[in-house]
Amino acid sequence: MSAENYREIDLNEYKRRIRAWTMYDWANSAFATTIMAAVLPVYYSQVAGATLPSSAIATAYWSTGLSISLFIVAILSPILGTISDVMRGKKKFLSIFFGLGILGTGLLVLVDTGDWLLASILFVFGRIGFTGANVFYDALLPHVAKEEDVDEVSTRGYAMGYLGGGILLAVNIVMIQILPGTWGPRLSFLSVAIWWALFSIPIFLRIPEPPAATETLTPGKNVVSLAFKRLGETIKDIRQYKELFKYLIAFLIYIDGIGTIIGVAVIYGAELGFGSIELIAALLLVQFVGIPYSLIFGRLPSKQEKRRPFFLAFVLFNIIALPLVGIISSKVLTPEIAGTPPAPYEATETAVGQGVYSAKDSSLETTGAWSVQNIPSGELGTEEDIDYLITSQPSSEIHLSFVGKQVTLNYATFPDGGIWLVFLDGQQLLDSDDEILSIDSYNSTIRYEVTETIEAEESGEHTLILVNAEISNPESAGNRMAISKIEVLPPVRSSNLGVIIGLIFAVQAFVLVLSFALGNRLFSGFAKTIDTRRSILIALLIYTIVAIWGYFINSVIEFWFLAWMVAVVQGGSQALSRSLFSSMAPAAKSGEFFGLYGIMEKFSAIVGPLVFAWAATTFDSSRPAILSLIIFFIVGGYLLTRVDIEEGRRAARREDAALLE
Repeated sequence: MSAENYREIDLNEYKRRIRAWTMYDWANSAFATTIMAAVLPVYYSQVAGATLPSSAIATAYWSTGLSISLFIVAILSPILGTISDVMRGKKKFLSIFFGLGILGTGLLVLVDTGDWLLASILFVFGRIGFTGANVFYDALLPHVAKEEDVDEVSTRGYAMGYLGGGILLAVNIVMIQILPGTWGPRLSFLSVAIWWALFSIPIFLRIPEPPAATETLTPGKNVVSLAFKRLGETIKDIRQYKELFKYLIAFLIYIDGIGTIIGVAVIYGAELGFGSIELIAALLLVQFVGIPYSLIFGRLPSKQEKRRPFFLAFVLFNIIALPLVGIISSKVLTPEIAGTPPAPYEATETAVGQGVYSAKDSSLETTGAWSVQNIPSGELGTEEDIDYLITSQPSSEIHLSFVGKQVTLNYATFPDGGIWLVFLDGQQLLDSDDEILSIDSYNSTIRYEVTETIEAEESGEHTLILVNAEISNPESAGNRMAISKIEVLPPVRSSNLGVIIGLIFAVQAFVLVLSFALGNRLFSGFAKTIDTRRSILIALLIYTIVAIWGYFINSVIEFWFLAWMVAVVQGGSQALSRSLFSSMAPAAKSGEFFGLYGIMEKFSAIVGPLVFAWAATTFDSSRPAILSLIIFFIVGGYLLTRVDIEEGRRAARREDAALLE
C-alpha cells in the first residue's frame, strides 16, 4: 500500500485493518501448538501408528511427512508469491492455502488406531496449507502497516499468536483428559480447524487486496511464464538487492539456531529427567509469557515510544537476574523444591540398581520355557538387532529384584500376543481404577519396542514378577509373550512448581521496580541508538546465554527460569526479523520476496537439527549439542552487522517507484 493509500483511510479504519491482520496469527497458531507441537505427534506415534512395527518407524514416517510438506512449500512459495504480485492475488492465494489447511486439519478427526497413512496424508495437506498461507499473510504486512509501524504490528501478530495458540492448547489438554478413548485428541484436531476458520474471517473482510505491479498480464502472456520471468530477473539482478540477500543469509543462520532450540527443548528436558507435567507446563509458560515480551520488543525500535529506556532496562536486567537467581536457587534450595537430581539407586547383594537389563542379562531370572530370539534390525528401523525373551507357555515368569521405585518394560506385541500379569513384592498390582493390572500384548500387526512403566509406592528394594497368564485377548490367536529389556529408572525428581513460579514472579517484580527506578538514568542514551537490527542482536545475545546456560542446567528450577528467558526473546526475535525483511523488500513484489523468505525459514529446519544430532551422537549427550548452537547466533549476528539496512530500504523504494508509478 502506498502512502497515498494510507491517506485515503481514516485512523479508525487503519486500526481495524491492523487488528484484522494480527487476528489471523491468533487463528492459525492453534495449528502450530496443537497439531505440530503438542498433540498430533504423540497421537500419531501411539494411536495412528500403533500398527507400525515400532515407535521409531512411526517417528520416521512422521518426519517424512514433515519433510515432504516443507519441500513442496519451499518449491511453490516463490513461484506462487510472484504470481500473486502479477495478478493481484495475495488474498486469493491466502484463501486457497487457508482452505487446504483447514480441510486437512478438520479431517484428522477421522484418524483412529492404525490410520497412520491417512494421518500422514492429512498432515501433509494441513502443513502445506498452514505454511503456504503464511507466505501470503506475511506478504500483506507491508500493505497493511505503515513503515514506521511495521515492527510493532509484526510483534503484535506474534503476541496474538501466542495467546490464541496457548488458549486453545490449554482447552485441548483438558479435552484429552476428560473425553473417553481417542475422542479427546480427535475432537482437538477438529477444534483447531474451527478455531482457524472462525478467527480468520476478519482478514478476508477487512484487508483490501493490494494492487498488482505495473507489469500485469497483457494479451498473449501467460501468468505462470510471466511469474518465472519476474523471478528469474530478480535472481539475475541480485546485485540490485545485495543488502536484502545479505540479510537473508544472516537470517538463515541465526533463525536455524532459534528454530532448533524451540524444536528440541522438550526432548532435552525429558533427557535430563524432568517430568511430563513440568515440560508441558513449561511449554504453556513460553506461550503466554511470550505475549508481553513480544510487544516489548516491538516497541524497542520505535522512536515515537517514550518508554524505550524502561523497556530496554527491563530486558537487560532480566538477562542478568534470571540466570543469577536460577543458578543460586538450584544450589541453596532443597532438592524437593528445586528439582535437583537425587542420588542414584545403588545395587545391593540381592538386587540390581538403576540401569538397563536385557534379554541375555543374568539379572532377569525366568521360569518356564523361554528362548532368546534375535529380531533383524531392518524390521525394527534401528541400527542394531535386538534380542527378545520369547515364550508361549502359560505361567512362564520373569523375575527381577531391583532397588528403585519405577521400572520400564520394553516388549513386543503380536497378533497372537497374550496378557501379562504384574506382581510387585508378591502382591498383584492394581491400576488407577483398582482393577487388576494387566498388560495386553495383542496387536493386529507385530510392533516392537512398546513400553510400560510400573511404579512402586515407595523407593526401596523390590521384586518384580511378570507372569504369562493362562488367558489371552479375545481377538488373539494365542498367548505369546516377548520382552527385550527392563530398565530401572533413576529417582524421580520432585519439585515445587508453586515456589518456582513464585520466585520467577518475584524476580520480575524486582526487575520491574529496578527498571522504573534506573531505566531513564542508565539507558536513555543507549535506548536512542536501538533500532530493529540492534533489537535482534540483543535477542541473539540472550539466545547465546540460553545455549551456554542450557549446557550446565541440572534442576527443574533452572529449566523454568531458562524457559522464561527463551520466552523473553522467542516472539520478538522472529517478529522483528519479519518486519526488517518487510522494510527491505519492495512492497510491489512482497509475494515474491516473502516466498524467498519462506524458503529460508524452511531451510533453517535442516542444518541446526543436523548439527544438534551430530553433537548429541558424537558425545552421547545433548548437553554439547545445546552448546554447539551458539555458533549460529554468533555467525548470524556478525553477518547481520554487515548489512547496510538503509541501502536495502532505498533499493526497495526505488523498485516500488519503478513498478507502481
